[in-house]
Amino acid sequence: MPWREAIHRVLDEDGEPMHYSAISQAIIDREYRTDVGATPSATVAANLSESLRGDGPSPFVRVERGIYALSQQPVTAPAPVEQPADEAVDDAEDMGLINAFGMFWSRDRVLWKTTMPHLLGVQQSGSEPVNFTAQAGVYVLYDANRAVYVGRTTEPRLGLRLFEHTRDRLTGRWDRFSWFGVRAVQPDGCLSPMPTPTIAIDRLIATMEALLIEGLEPPQNRRQGDGFNAVEFLQQTDPAVAQQRDRRLLDRLAQSAGL
Repeated sequence: MPWREAIHRVLDEDGEPMHYSAISQAIIDREYRTDVGATPSATVAANLSESLRGDGPSPFVRVERGIYALSQQPVTAPAPVEQPADEAVDDAEDMGLINAFGMFWSRDRVLWKTTMPHLLGVQQSGSEPVNFTAQAGVYVLYDANRAVYVGRTTEPRLGLRLFEHTRDRLTGRWDRFSWFGVRAVQPDGCLSPMPTPTIAIDRLIATMEALLIEGLEPPQNRRQGDGFNAVEFLQQTDPAVAQQRDRRLLDRLAQSAGL
């Protein structure tokens, strides 16, 4: 089913405004598309924005940031956002300095036998997995819920830096990690090139605040940092780790049976 037809069908079936990420998840769950790529939410947002920017009338209306409905549907407050003629409504916008991140990923779900381990994540259930081993940015190591180390990599080698921490003085002191990357994920699942180093000071400060709030989760902060619009990716277990666990389980069963 074409993307816009699938979006229209979901909104028509649900009969109420929905966030574009919820629309994309419904498309996956209802199998209106089987090939959704690595960034289905971004694809839905882009299709909605392109429809609203088009020359003709759009069947969609933007209710508020990220929330859409069908134009013929009755929409309760807040009222639909009026789109200025010279300004495109675009929720698939530039994310800023941080373009993708993962929160509290488990060390045990990664196979650490190589210097380039697979750091696998998905934007949504059912989307194509992305390998973030070549990401660049900052990361936080945790011992349970306590942050024990903050590091950075200015080169695309996040996987290597984390691998080194499985061999250095920190090896027994962390079991989870979060990461915040500057390379965005493209629809084909590849990471974008490293961004050009042109940074406005206000954006830099806002990003620093957002990273501290996201990574440390201070209890008195009730919101994200300003301008933090990066896409979160959920961890997926490396298939090699799952295979190792299956082999160990079979070995234990064989031993208990006396084989």
